[in-house]
Amino acid sequence: MAMASNNLLAGRRILVTGAARGLGLAFARACGDAGASVAMADIRADLVEASAASLRAAGITAHAIEADLSDPASIERCAARAIESLGGLDGLVNNAAVTDSGGRAADDISVDTWDAVMRVNVRGTWLMGRACRAALRASGRGAIVNLASDTALWGAPNLLAYVASKGAVISMTHSLAREYGGDNITVNAIAPGLVLVEATQYVPEARHRLYVEQRALQREQLPEDVCGAALFALSDLARFVTGQLLPVNGGFVMN
Repeated sequence: MAMASNNLLAGRRILVTGAARGLGLAFARACGDAGASVAMADIRADLVEASAASLRAAGITAHAIEADLSDPASIERCAARAIESLGGLDGLVNNAAVTDSGGRAADDISVDTWDAVMRVNVRGTWLMGRACRAALRASGRGAIVNLASDTALWGAPNLLAYVASKGAVISMTHSLAREYGGDNITVNAIAPGLVLVEATQYVPEARHRLYVEQRALQREQLPEDVCGAALFALSDLARFVTGQLLPVNGGFVMN
């Protein structure tokens, strides 16, 4: 299902992290189709370059940046390169995350795994927003979209490090919305359900079945299903929407 091209983000300059594949690539493509120029950051340098080239072939202005969200210095370099390449910044999609924390029970997760998940998903999200804040302030219409997860809303078992990290992202979204409001920067979070992408291939079949059977819309969730919410949050339609969490999961979890 391809999203229709529109001009919702015409002239916008947007950085998407974790953009080499899956949900991040879908966000970058949707932003480009809506008229934005995009910077695509990912730890997989070759893959993100190939993905950016595929967007350029479709007529989208796209820049590839290698970035390691577990490394504060790499985050600073990434933000600076994105701002330089795009000539400023209007939007940030904090999508990069460690998704597979082992499928282990809470008592069996290693401390190293816990720390790795928290470094990228929580600290990386905080530091990337901080690195982009001045440019987003200068934009006058800055918008940050943080990727949470509905696992934090229903308490998915055997995924504690990831669930805890996404719960932290939701709480940070609330707090940062208040701190960044004076800069006219909106900060919102999207909580997708289980999306069919490479990053969720480790998820057991029973969990996929649970999601499909318990959704109001009983089918698998695709990356394109999440893009509309991101485009809305980045656009002028959402300039008075901040500090909010929007679950996008086909009605698996409802507010």
